[in-house]
Amino acid sequence: MKKDIKLLDYLAVRRSVPAFQMCEPGPDKSEIESILSLAVRVPDHGKIAPWRFIVYRGEERARIGEELLAMALEKNPALSEEMIKVERTRFTRAPVVIGVISTAAPHAKIPEWEQVMSAGAVCLNLLMAANAHGYVSNWLSEWFAFDERAYPLLGVKPGEKVAGFIHIGSTEFPIVERPRPALEDVVSWHGGED
Repeated sequence: MKKDIKLLDYLAVRRSVPAFQMCEPGPDKSEIESILSLAVRVPDHGKIAPWRFIVYRGEERARIGEELLAMALEKNPALSEEMIKVERTRFTRAPVVIGVISTAAPHAKIPEWEQVMSAGAVCLNLLMAANAHGYVSNWLSEWFAFDERAYPLLGVKPGEKVAGFIHIGSTEFPIVERPRPALEDVVSWHGGED
């Protein structure tokens, strides 16, 4: 395989954009299908595809936001006006939100952990595929990814887990770099002399 300078350049500057900084336009159905066709190209031990997608678009996003707000108010009736707005707009900050759902389950040969990691790889591929189509993206989870009471509202089935919600859109803000870990803090070397 030859060195791909364009890919190296992209990976050197890949950056998520906060969902609240996103705006229209977002990808249309054809672009979403293209993005998803790239997202599924991940390591998948046993070729079992232990994940699936839920695409949230249009007015459905606002309806989900109202339901999430109601759930948040049940938990905390004293939510501030600012937090009420945050809860209401969870799914309308970006034009498109794609839920990556882990369907990991016990398997005779494939460890469940590998299945979960495959869903994580799908999330990263989704971010990069959206960028390749000219859109900004962000991988979020938020409280409702871990609250199974919200699962029926979100289309998540019993036994499934949310790997993440990928927000996709455009932005008018500059894309700012953030600090990255120093390699010496996260890398251990065993062997080799170069």
